[in-house]
Amino acid sequence: MCLAVPGKVLGVEERDGIRMAAVDFGGVVKEVCLEYLPDLQVGEYAIVHVGFALQRLDEESARRTLELFEDLGMLQEEFGDPWEQAAQVGDDRGREVR
Repeated sequence: MCLAVPGKVLGVEERDGIRMAAVDFGGVVKEVCLEYLPDLQVGEYAIVHVGFALQRLDEESARRTLELFEDLGMLQEEFGDPWEQAAQVGDDRGREVR
């Protein structure tokens, strides 16, 4: 399932003429395009769908939605378990590449 998920902007940069942001989705950080919300700032929240920030959101609404998604297991379904992903990256680094 593909959800529109609220996330908090951690950092903003311009890459090849496109505003991009590091966005935190309840502990999972992803790169997001800000072209639809070019004035979005660090610390603000937005609804994100398929890598694009689509709508600004207040912090309380974002937190309630993230908590609901987490309770329903939808964040793990959408993003996976961040601890498991980190362990997998660590395992991959320890393996010899041939």
